Amino acid sequence: MGLLPEIETRVSTREYTSEPVGDEVVSRVLEAGRLAPSAKNRQSWRFVVVTDEKVRKKIEDAAFGQEYVGMAPVVIALCTTNIEYKMPNGQLSYPIDLSFAASFMMLQATHEGLGSCLVTTFREDDVKSILTVPYSMRVVMLLTIGHAQERPERLQRLPMERVVSFNHW
Repeated sequence: MGLLPEIETRVSTREYTSEPVGDEVVSRVLEAGRLAPSAKNRQSWRFVVVTDEKVRKKIEDAAFGQEYVGMAPVVIALCTTNIEYKMPNGQLSYPIDLSFAASFMMLQATHEGLGSCLVTTFREDDVKSILTVPYSMRVVMLLTIGHAQERPERLQRLPMERVVSFNHW
């Protein structure tokens, strides 16, 4: 009943079928993002859901022609409404907050039997223009969601002893 199966089976999908994703499924994916933690519970995010094929193709062009961006039946632009806020540790909060939201959405998509892929290679100004995102906000990442044509192989992960230590480096 835990999340480990979704975490273990999640892979980045870059080939999608044309089968649409139901509105209720998209709502659950968005709900997972909405419920993600954020610095000081600011929730300074907006999710722009793109299902229109013509708009997705424009975003594909802004993503340097990465075909899977236009192929996915759902593209979610993860935007921030607060580009200034730094946490007490000196880090900007929005990249971290949006990473949590994207992770939660990807896990929900996996749970729903869908593929997903995080996209960070795109011309932000072009995407902002396409989606009419206000000037003062940022489009930090895109998330593609859809039915995978085939399940890609999961890439090898480093062993636990290479990435974890206790009480000191």
